Amino acid sequence: MRRLLVLLAVLWVCDGVKFGQLCSSNPSNSRRTSDRWGQGQYGAGRGTRLHQGLDIKCSDGAAVYAPFDVTLNGKLTVYTDPSKAAINEGINLSGQGGSSRAASTNRVTDPGTDSLIEALRLRPAGLCFKLFYVRPDRTSGTVRKGQRIGTMLPMQSVYPGITSHIHVQMCDKRDPTPYF
Repeated sequence: MRRLLVLLAVLWVCDGVKFGQLCSSNPSNSRRTSDRWGQGQYGAGRGTRLHQGLDIKCSDGAAVYAPFDVTLNGKLTVYTDPSKAAINEGINLSGQGGSSRAASTNRVTDPGTDSLIEALRLRPAGLCFKLFYVRPDRTSGTVRKGQRIGTMLPMQSVYPGITSHIHVQMCDKRDPTPYF
């Protein structure tokens, strides 16, 4: 019984901290790989700097969704270069990540269990992240998982031939890949 509880707790934690669908044109959150403009993985070279996010494919004009229950924390400006004005928007978001179980305070209990199961149940306090190249429908309030939060901007008008994508960047600039 104890092994089963530990296995279920591990599966529950791993299942819970994943982004849901971000873009209407990409139900599986496929990542941008390589194109003539570069690569979309975290840490990819960008001249003298490194890519500080993860690029998730999204067609120009597609609807963008909340990946889980989120708080909208304001609009952001991506570039200072006026030639990139067509894609110079984004949004700051925060939330628990994963399913509604994130708010649960129930402890997994069984006679003889120790703190291992309780430790496995613990969830991150919250994720702070940014989505670039998205025109937000609004910039404050809360939104439920799967609700529309904006529109993918016309990336092809600025970077012809690039794989259009949403750039996902954690506020602390750590790698967002494990959340996908």
